[in-house]
Amino acid sequence: MKRRRMNKLYIGNLSPAATAEDLRQLFGERKLPLAGQVLLKSGYAFVDYPDQNWAIRAIETLSGKVELHGKVMEVDYSVPKKLRSRKIQIRNIPPHLQWEVLDGLLAQYGTVENVEQVNTDTETAVVNVTYASKEEAKVAIEKLSGHQFENYSFKISYIPDEEVSSPPPPQRSRRGGHSSREQGSSPGGSSQPKQLDFPLRMLVPTQFVGAIIGKEGLTIKNLTKQTQSKVDIHRKENAGAAEKPITIHATPEGCSEACRMILDIMQKEADETKSTEEIPLKILAHNSLVGRLIGKEGRNLKKIEQDTGTKITISPLQDLTIYNPERTITVKGSTEACSNAEVEIMKKLREAYENDVVAINQQANLIPGLNLSALGIFSTGLSMLPSTPGARGAAAAAPYHPFASSSAYLSGLYGAPPAGAFPHQHPLPEQEVVNLFIPTQAVGAIIGKKGQHIKQLARFAGASIKITPAEGPDASERMVIITGPPEAQFKAQGRIFGKLKEENFFNPKEEVKLEAHIKVPSFAAGRVIGKGGKTVNELQNLTSAEVIVPRDQTPDENEEVIVKIIGHFFASQTAQRKIREIVQQVKQQEQKHAQGAPASQPSK
Repeated sequence: MKRRRMNKLYIGNLSPAATAEDLRQLFGERKLPLAGQVLLKSGYAFVDYPDQNWAIRAIETLSGKVELHGKVMEVDYSVPKKLRSRKIQIRNIPPHLQWEVLDGLLAQYGTVENVEQVNTDTETAVVNVTYASKEEAKVAIEKLSGHQFENYSFKISYIPDEEVSSPPPPQRSRRGGHSSREQGSSPGGSSQPKQLDFPLRMLVPTQFVGAIIGKEGLTIKNLTKQTQSKVDIHRKENAGAAEKPITIHATPEGCSEACRMILDIMQKEADETKSTEEIPLKILAHNSLVGRLIGKEGRNLKKIEQDTGTKITISPLQDLTIYNPERTITVKGSTEACSNAEVEIMKKLREAYENDVVAINQQANLIPGLNLSALGIFSTGLSMLPSTPGARGAAAAAPYHPFASSSAYLSGLYGAPPAGAFPHQHPLPEQEVVNLFIPTQAVGAIIGKKGQHIKQLARFAGASIKITPAEGPDASERMVIITGPPEAQFKAQGRIFGKLKEENFFNPKEEVKLEAHIKVPSFAAGRVIGKGGKTVNELQNLTSAEVIVPRDQTPDENEEVIVKIIGHFFASQTAQRKIREIVQQVKQQEQKHAQGAPASQPSK
């Protein structure tokens, strides 16, 4: 019933002379045939469409553009007043609009709980947005209706919010379009993390799709049986495209074996058709993961090339759009060499993905009540973590925002966190001070016109934010002093990272990495470093951030020393939280010792 309600359309501003047959004929002429009943009233009518794509096409084709008996029709979703709540649909979005820009725009009007991209055959993009409250959705409709972006004017409608009149879904069903297969892969409530479903995504030349499927589907059936995998070939997407995406769900070994078999099939077909062109392996990877595949100064990629005897290139960041958050990793070499490279590439990507999921889990647990969806834009593309695998850039209603319903998303993937895994030491969070260093030329963008942006940021985050004067005329960086509890730090730093990305203060090929300084008591610095640097090395491996505790520091008047953290947003945040956790443990041990209780020996 939900789907039928979603796709019921209201046709308004009709002439009294209009008949149901007139409407059928008009819709039919525009290749929008009405299969169901036309409910005609005085001056308006209702029609049903079988799916959302047809409904969007009808609205876009007819509303405000077509006359019937001298009156221009209005066409929109029919949404009863009781269901006009938090959910809206935004249409006519430029297809090249970056997710980060849209994220920032939506966040201006309230807390965004979920954003789903709708799979349509229109040239422009369509998203369904759920705000945290009815009032925020109303403001967004008022402010964004007709919003001009370049030569595109946003079109906005309410869509039914079923949760207003329905009881909440059972705990195990997660919002956001994940398939039942994924839900079943990791039962909620298990305290042991299971293997995350991280599919292999490939691009294959369209001319080889038939050979991969085989006569009556026998080849693909054999492949899935042998590798115990689920293989989706997205044949209907990107009509006329030279390449088609394939998604393979299996264990890491199953994915690699399926990939090897597909490469063999394509090579055999090329040999039989006397195609002399080399067939490269093309892997699709989410932009948020690619930086860690490449590694510092390209070391990871170079090592894979050397170890496997392949040549690897990655598509540029400029190719990313609202429809395409993935980059193409092209591997050239023999079938055997490409297969070996796939194993190593996927190992790095899978590791990065699992680290990100753990990072989100830790942020959500370390900062009680943190509403991750409110943070808007992130530098690393984490606002576009892989979700429901579908056709490239056109996953039907696939959320690009991992922070929507983050607890449900993560508990479904990872099981409930073990009790006490993330202890909260204080019912009231402590005020923390972080010094964040930004490029000097970015100061104006952070401050905004007449200081408006920095004031809004401080209010949004619940933090004090001050930018210190330049140390000299040639200073390349300025220090931003952020004071506030953990949630405020997370929000303020997240928005600053995002603003720098949005305003292009970093090269398009660069991830936004900033240096942050936090102070720790001098007596705890040794624990942060660990014996022989063990702890600091483990921190760096866990978080992907560079952590430096300068030696021979003179403690300040508060007997504190500086710890430097350099990395992208989530890496920096996780490192900050981990370091503060270590400091808290040391303080507790010091207190126990002072009170005469036997203190446990700190492990180094």
